[in-house]
Amino acid sequence: MTRDECFELGFIVKPHGLKGLMVTQLDVDDAATYDKLKTLYLALPAAPGTLTPYPIERVNPQGGLRVLLKLRGIERIEEAEPLRGAKLWLPLAELPPLAEHQFYFHDVIGFQVIDAKEGPLGVVENFYELPQQDVLAMRYQGQEVLLPVVDELVSHADMEAKQLFVNMPEGLLDIYLNPGAHKNPNAD
Repeated sequence: MTRDECFELGFIVKPHGLKGLMVTQLDVDDAATYDKLKTLYLALPAAPGTLTPYPIERVNPQGGLRVLLKLRGIERIEEAEPLRGAKLWLPLAELPPLAEHQFYFHDVIGFQVIDAKEGPLGVVENFYELPQQDVLAMRYQGQEVLLPVVDELVSHADMEAKQLFVNMPEGLLDIYLNPGAHKNPNAD
């Protein structure tokens, strides 16, 4: 299993107790969706480029996006401690189905971005997960343009046509094309 065939589910925060349980933080909308998992792939801190399969004994949701994880074969805190910080991965086939017009970020890389007013703009190149919010990166007239991924700005995707429909905020494209023209007069 390679990273290209998987998505990052979360990471191991720390061991919990003495019997091999681990606190994990999931990067998902609903942790309960993943409480019946059978196998996880771990990218261990000592070998971050390699995904190692681990059978799961149980997943206990702890509220929010934290879960207690028990992996088969990890029976003591001394066995759990080296897994601290390991990234958790799952095959893309394990992603839950989405509602109509929703999409996973990896599904729309390469899609044509269509603005409601301006029409075709560019192609989705990447998504960045920033602390404040996720942003879509596209190339527009040779410049990388970042657009916050919020419902008001990113409308929907047409998977068959490979198009992503957006509502660009007024003036955002100008900021990227003419960066010096938009300086804050109150800035030092």
